[in-house]
Amino acid sequence: MLRTQISLNAEELRAARLEAKRLGISMAELLRRSLRMLLPADNSRPWMRYAGMIESGDAESSRRIDDVIYGQKD
Repeated sequence: MLRTQISLNAEELRAARLEAKRLGISMAELLRRSLRMLLPADNSRPWMRYAGMIESGDAESSRRIDDVIYGQKD
């Protein structure tokens, strides 16, 4: 991943921080998701348009992806 720097006014920064906190994600992830929605999809990998778009509400879901997708085994 590459690092970049952006400038936001005070209201944009406040709103972004609040939304990131509400979603339980970092500001960087909030901005990445926002860009994914705005930018055209990579036609060679159409499924990537949906990467990061689904939320489980579980901050540990990426570690338990099978449980999230298929449900926990009984």
